[in-house]
Amino acid sequence: MSLHPRIVITGAAGFIGGRLLESFAGTHPAADLLAVDHPLRPDRPAPQDTFPGIPFLDHAAFLQRLEAGELDPEVIVHMGACSSTTETRWSYLAENNVGYSQRLWSWCARRKRRLIYASSAATYGDGSAGFDDEADPARLVPLNLYGRSKHEFDLWVRAEVAAGHPVPAQSVGLKFFNVFGDGESHKGRMASMVFHGYHQILQTGIVRLFQSHREGYTDGGQLRDFISVEDVVSVVRDLERHPEISGLFNLGTGRARSFRDLTEAVFQALGRTPRIEYIPMPEDLRERYQYFTEATMRKLGAAGIVYSPTPLEVAVGRYVTRLRNPPAH
Repeated sequence: MSLHPRIVITGAAGFIGGRLLESFAGTHPAADLLAVDHPLRPDRPAPQDTFPGIPFLDHAAFLQRLEAGELDPEVIVHMGACSSTTETRWSYLAENNVGYSQRLWSWCARRKRRLIYASSAATYGDGSAGFDDEADPARLVPLNLYGRSKHEFDLWVRAEVAAGHPVPAQSVGLKFFNVFGDGESHKGRMASMVFHGYHQILQTGIVRLFQSHREGYTDGGQLRDFISVEDVVSVVRDLERHPEISGLFNLGTGRARSFRDLTEAVFQALGRTPRIEYIPMPEDLRERYQYFTEATMRKLGAAGIVYSPTPLEVAVGRYVTRLRNPPAH
């Protein structure tokens, strides 16, 4: 199969990657695009079924053909990764999240191509070092192996740049905060509280949130920077249109909200009175749980990417409408 894509989206059968593929498919001919992901599973629609005409390669075949010189895209939008915060196999994460990303970055550096890739707010750990993307990242201590894998790649990129080694024509890392929205149903336990809350309400009329196990936080009062996937897609598309911008940036709303706020927004969208119960946090999460995240957004704005985050209640309302009326593909 002869392919000549201009833009490659990895993780294209996943959550954020799938929504990015949808966006690019609305503005580019199918021949300009290539969808890449792990071998497909029955619980995730194949990109080539949802977007006929856009070719698909599994992640191993793509990397092999890329490094063999059979592919020469202008831009790689790298969203593919193991995103489970409970993954315990470091060897798997080191290969899949770190090594694979290093090979893509190195190829882009050799060929002077562009790379936009997913980092994560999980790199900030418990937040004691803040959530400032202008601060020294070496001070950060992630709470889980997933966060460590994203952090190690961020540090590796920083070292490559500092050493004066060849760099991609554009290199943008995005520290995604708590992203929610359409297309996350396959994520299971890792899906957002909007998704889980919606289904809990339909099934029982009640949403269960975690109790707090830390002084200063009420039950359900744990705070996160929740951002809609539509806002994420908008920013990534802006960055793709601005090849002169490079760097490691936060991508959140800049305002922390509680899980209680989020849940009440789901009830509101369904026209129901909130009914919330609080349950103990699982033991395997307690030592690795972020009680507070809030992105500082100065750096991205200073680089020239300015956006107005969708208010939480509006974004949740849109997502609930989509869950109630899923589009037919």
